[in-house]
Amino acid sequence: MYKIMTAGPVQVRENVLAARSIPCTNPDQDLEFYEFYKETCDLFSQALNTDSRAIIMGGEGILGLEAACAGLTEPGDRVLVIDNGIFGKGFADFVKIYGGEPVLYTTDYKNPVDPAGLEAYLEKDSDFRYATLVHCDTPSGVINDIPALTNILDKFGILSVVDSVAGMFGQPLDCAKSKIDILCGGSQKALSAPPGLTMVWVSQRAFDFMEHRKTPIASFYANIMTFKDYYENKWFPYTMPISDITGLRQALDNFLADDSVYDRHAKIAAATRHALVKGGLSLYLESGYSNTVTVLEVPEGITDKEILNGMMEDYNIMISGCFDVLAGKVIRIGHMGENANVEDVAATLAALQGTLEKHGIKVVCDLTAEFKDAYENGAV
Repeated sequence: MYKIMTAGPVQVRENVLAARSIPCTNPDQDLEFYEFYKETCDLFSQALNTDSRAIIMGGEGILGLEAACAGLTEPGDRVLVIDNGIFGKGFADFVKIYGGEPVLYTTDYKNPVDPAGLEAYLEKDSDFRYATLVHCDTPSGVINDIPALTNILDKFGILSVVDSVAGMFGQPLDCAKSKIDILCGGSQKALSAPPGLTMVWVSQRAFDFMEHRKTPIASFYANIMTFKDYYENKWFPYTMPISDITGLRQALDNFLADDSVYDRHAKIAAATRHALVKGGLSLYLESGYSNTVTVLEVPEGITDKEILNGMMEDYNIMISGCFDVLAGKVIRIGHMGENANVEDVAATLAALQGTLEKHGIKVVCDLTAEFKDAYENGAV
């Protein structure tokens, strides 16, 4: 079995796997499960310091993104799609599916969205039902300033949908200072549970809009409103994946018990970037580096597939390639959640160096030594 150091899914702790194996009851009828589910959702709101109500839905993180757009889009609505990455641009597809008109605000993929630039744009055109934006756009690893951007949107009366699937729980996100109407996360990234669940945090303003929209939400499974009164009515819209949720709760408990989680992610990310640059390799981004994933340009003289296959075949370590406009151009190391530890990142860098040198690509220093020194001494 490969050691997965991908940009998600990531490694899963043994106690999460054990929790998933606990014999399960019938979640539709067991009143204790309703209490457990509600308690878990409340803990998710506390974990991100938000008054928004958390809901766990049975489906991979993309379900949350689609459900947000399904709930806020009415036919003919103009929706601002803030596009500085592949997932940022991808929101346009969901908007179109539900009858909206996506308007792309496209900026440089190698840098975060500039709040001042967005504000200047909205001064000229702010007629949008809502806007979509990404916290960490995983293909490039760019981090956007969510509090600054969502507060600008709020100033113009624009609701916001934020994808933090690859950011939250590894990258700080100050929800208390943000005006986020629907925040989307996933189980398989920095929270370090298996894929299969999405979490959404919904503001009262978003609930009010969805409750009073002119047309029905054009989905059942991707409909956040079907969960609105689940606890009062003791009724879920579909049978909840109870074992997945039990494992998710253990992963959340692991996160809450780790006081150093954000500091460790920041130190490992900075040390990784330091080592790669010292080795003569090129990072994809110019600024806005994520603490959860590092994205590296594929050096001349080798292909992404040769790197990925070589690391798996010779070192039993799996990292990520990319897709869309970055297909074949970059590779990605996921140092989020359970992956964010010195031993595994050091082994990954050693495997990368060995693979590159096997193909005649010169690396001008010992990546592992540089990484460990930077992590221990802060020389970043």
